[in-house]
Parts: sequence; C-alpha cells; structure tokens
Amino acid sequence: MTMRISHETIYRYIYVLPRGSLKKALIKALRQERACRRKQKRGNGEETRGKIADMLSIEERPAEVADRSVPGHWEGDLIMGKYKRTALGTLVERTTRYTVLVPLGKNKDAVSVRKAYAQELGNLPKEIVKTLTYDQGKEMSEHKRFTIDTGIQVHFAHPGSPWERGTNENTNGLIRQYFPKGTEFDKVSVQEIKRVQRELNDRPRAVLHCKKPDEVINQLVALKV
Repeated sequence: MTMRISHETIYRYIYVLPRGSLKKALIKALRQERACRRKQKRGNGEETRGKIADMLSIEERPAEVADRSVPGHWEGDLIMGKYKRTALGTLVERTTRYTVLVPLGKNKDAVSVRKAYAQELGNLPKEIVKTLTYDQGKEMSEHKRFTIDTGIQVHFAHPGSPWERGTNENTNGLIRQYFPKGTEFDKVSVQEIKRVQRELNDRPRAVLHCKKPDEVINQLVALKV
C-alpha cells in the first residue's frame, strides 16, 4: 500500500512541531517562506468579504480533480498590483502545471474577469478545460454566467485556505519572480505578460520529471486527436 501525505499535514508539521534552527530551515524551503501560517479571516463565522451567490464547494469536485488522474482541472487567482489598483489573472492546470496569464490592468471587476478568463480558456482544446477551482474573491461573482458561456464548472475553496489551491499558489510564487510586489500591471504590455507565460511553460519542472508544461500538455492533446 502506498502512503500519501496531504499538504495540510506537511504544513502543520512545519509550522507547529519544529523549533529553532530546524524550523527556520524548513520554512526557508517553502516557496513563500512565511514565518507563520496565514489564518482564516472570519467574523462571526462568516467570510468577511461576503458570500458569493450559488457557490459550488471544492468538496463537490469530481474525485479525479484531487488525485490529478485526469487533466483539464484548473486553479485560478488574481495577483494584485501596487495599492491593489491593477491585477493579473493567473490560471494553472493541476496535472500539467500549464499556466495562462490573463492581462487585466485596471479592469479587475467581475464582468471584466469573467470575459477575460472565458476568452483565454476558450482558446484551449475543450478536453483540457473542465473545471476551475477559485477562492472566494468577488471577481468571480459572475461564475454562473462564466459556466454558461464556457461549460467550465467553478468550485470555490474554503475562506482563508490557499493550500486548497496549492498548485496556483506555488505558480504565483514563480510569477512574482517576474512581476514583484509593487508592479503596476496597467503599465506592463500584453506582449511582456505573454512572454513570461511562454517562459513559465517552457521551464522544466521536477514534479513533471523534468519535462516542460508545454511538452506535457501538447502530448495530452495529441493523444486526444
């Protein structure tokens, strides 16, 4: 029998059990290098940003999403710019780690995000775009219209639980190497954003046995033809 350890178990061990130099060494190895675990933001048991209507929970995702046995399941988020005035949309496929960067600039409202995500994901073969897991940010409040337009079902992570979208969180760490905090995304050209996207997808990943996301996703698409 193969033993599997969840992300949550690993995080709990790193942040709760070790002390002193061992704890510092373990945290240093994490992508985000946070000194402490981020806590859920709640007020009277409710998410402080308010509820999005008709959300479908992450707990209702197909089993194939969790074990990455079938490609086509994505995670998404926004990377905020300086003073949160601008944003960059980030979408990553869980199995292949293929990444799509969505230029938004100042247009980070729900309607703009819905249209931009639908356009970007609509350019991909339908067999590799099935679901999207997102946090409870208001930019996804038009998720029902998004699903109608694209056929992509949106599932929402629990509030304050970024590890439930761990692939996206790790990818955001890579993206920040190109666009550090304080970046004003309305001043970054679409050409530059897409150049970074190509570079990320041309980057060998240990988790893919040193293959590139581009290679892996192209092989999967070829097998479907």
